Amino acid sequence: MPRIRLLPPDLANQIAAGEVVERPASVVKELVENALDAGARRIAVAIEFGGKKLIRVEDDGDGMSPEDARLAIERHATSKIATAEDLGGIRTLGFRGEALPSIASVSHFRLRTRARDEVSGTEVRVNGGTVASVREAGAPEGTLVEVADLFYNLPARRKFLKSDAAETTQVSRLVTQLALGYPEVGFTLTSGGRPLVQCPPAAGLRDRFFQLYGERPDLIEVRKEAGGLRVSGFVAALGDQGPVRGPQNVFVNRRIVKDRTIGHAISQAYANATIKERSPEVHLFLEVPATRVDVNVHPTKAEVRFLEQSLVHEVVRRALADALGEGRAPELQFRAVAPASPEPAPRALPNVLAGGTFTSRWAAATSAFARPDRAPGSPAPEAPAVVEGAPQAPASPAGIGADIRPMIPLGQFRDTFIIAIDDEGVSIVDQHVAHERVLFEQVMERLTAGRLESQRMLEPVILQMSAPQRQALVAHADDLDRFGFEVAEFGGDALRLAATPALLDRASAEAALRALAEDLEGLDRGASVEEGLRRIAATTACHAAVKANDPLTLEKMAYILEELRRTAYSSVCPHGRPVVLRLTRREIEKNFQRI
Repeated sequence: MPRIRLLPPDLANQIAAGEVVERPASVVKELVENALDAGARRIAVAIEFGGKKLIRVEDDGDGMSPEDARLAIERHATSKIATAEDLGGIRTLGFRGEALPSIASVSHFRLRTRARDEVSGTEVRVNGGTVASVREAGAPEGTLVEVADLFYNLPARRKFLKSDAAETTQVSRLVTQLALGYPEVGFTLTSGGRPLVQCPPAAGLRDRFFQLYGERPDLIEVRKEAGGLRVSGFVAALGDQGPVRGPQNVFVNRRIVKDRTIGHAISQAYANATIKERSPEVHLFLEVPATRVDVNVHPTKAEVRFLEQSLVHEVVRRALADALGEGRAPELQFRAVAPASPEPAPRALPNVLAGGTFTSRWAAATSAFARPDRAPGSPAPEAPAVVEGAPQAPASPAGIGADIRPMIPLGQFRDTFIIAIDDEGVSIVDQHVAHERVLFEQVMERLTAGRLESQRMLEPVILQMSAPQRQALVAHADDLDRFGFEVAEFGGDALRLAATPALLDRASAEAALRALAEDLEGLDRGASVEEGLRRIAATTACHAAVKANDPLTLEKMAYILEELRRTAYSSVCPHGRPVVLRLTRREIEKNFQRI
């Protein structure tokens, strides 16, 4: 008796359903994609008990004739491809003809549809893969699909479903993604009669984004065309101090995908600006010629394969890098706080700035803003628009800092923050992290030409470290040498430091090396050499930069501000801390009731 046999059609359909239909959200995805392929302009999704009890998707698309409705529940029946050549340029979301029969095989399934200009519609009912009835029925133009009691005939699959709330969340997230990808289509989602998503047709991506997410000033827009590819969308700004991990919606030709090439390009774009590990919020749309991308590489079509993978990676990376470099500094807002009790003498009114208190008492800040030629304790004049004697920031060379306006320093606040102005408002600059960003980019630029200048020590320093720290430094000895550090093992857990970078004094060099030992110890063994170099550069720049509580002359402040303007990413330091906070002219005028 032969051991190999053909599986019954119903069992084959249930096996196929295991690949296509993982949970209620998978059903919603397949049905909504079919509606979009049918040219729908309005799609209504309704679920009950997270989609376990009922899923209903209704659209106003082209609908189907009676013959097409009967064929739609047959395996590998599709209107979207006809020949093998069609697989080389798929432009629809669906194309395999597996979704409807797979879903019908694991549920109580009802399809009601009417093609445009037809007098009547067709209703097909299927129970667990077996056709129960096909009849003529009254129906509006378009298609309605109801999926009841999902996995009722596969209890092993049903018990692996999450709670009703968890499954509802998955469906809501999916409908939000689909609505984001098709702004011209109206979407509604209800759960147990309660509306979760309501998006009327929008004029474009920006309007649809507002419908779904509201005002998001923490995101910056991305737009780039190169190599026949187009990238657009919104991504988290470098200065955003939100969650380290955010939602990432990536679309390729309006198809939701999870792609390692694009994911790596996103990570690298942020890593070029800061060594802070994060998975930023991203809503990215990539348009690729259909002949240069293969979507038939995953059972649920969640992955794609690019013909020119390196080109896609570079275009996406550069698109994000350009947008991040133009990102604006976070803006502060006043929130007036009334005095505890009225007093006859005039007093300064405290204001809260983005979580920190900034008291604008001019007399108390005289020393920070005083001109060098003004005697201490002398009366403070009215605040001038520009401090006399302050050096004017020169214009930036073409192509450098084109979107960052020159800032004119007024003075320091507590010898830690530079207070500066430009034509749009007042800026508060953390002098340490600003200088750190400047030095980091200068160090990385010099490394492209070879190595940093080094200075040998008259007497080598012996440093005692833990075994993991010592091993981390020894493993990166060649990289450290490029930065000017000369280290070697000295027996036991000791290291011999014979030379340091010229930009560090001895104390700073020792502190930097110890910090590097901890930083590199936590670096993944599989990390690239470039990542190790960036960490060393960030730590070196941090220890070489001016510190908090360091008094600066106006000339030094002007130098830091101008060099900051020349950097590619001026809004954050290499470790991810914000560099500049802005108080716009509009915010000031609004609080003085001038507008």
